[in-house]
Amino acid sequence: MTICTQNKAKLFGDVVVLRVQDNTIIPTHPQMILSTLGRHVEAAIIYYIENSITKIDKYVIMPNHIHMIIDTTKAGDRGRSPLPHIVRSLKSYVTKEAGASPWQKSFHDRVIRSDAEYQKIWQYIDENPQRWSEDCYYTE
Repeated sequence: MTICTQNKAKLFGDVVVLRVQDNTIIPTHPQMILSTLGRHVEAAIIYYIENSITKIDKYVIMPNHIHMIIDTTKAGDRGRSPLPHIVRSLKSYVTKEAGASPWQKSFHDRVIRSDAEYQKIWQYIDENPQRWSEDCYYTE
């Protein structure tokens, strides 16, 4: 699942490739450094991980979007997806913390149908900060 900010605004932090150690700038692997709002997003995701029967297998918070792999196989009523509830809860919490909604109105979801597809998406999420400048959601 992917959830984006309104107008792809970079609100959740920045991908950085440098760090400072002993007053020296050192190149590093690209990594996401969360803003205050990004930390609220992460807190909401972690809360959901710790307090729900729906399992979030993998996630990454990027400057203007979030990717998550959500396992809905234990979500009770198989006729209804828990994704709208998860998205609504997450967006609501972050909106409350921000004082205004940073979100676009919808979200993108995709059913993972094989182990190979799962691994491909897992890897995409895992490597997303390293490929930020090539990402379809990239903005300067």
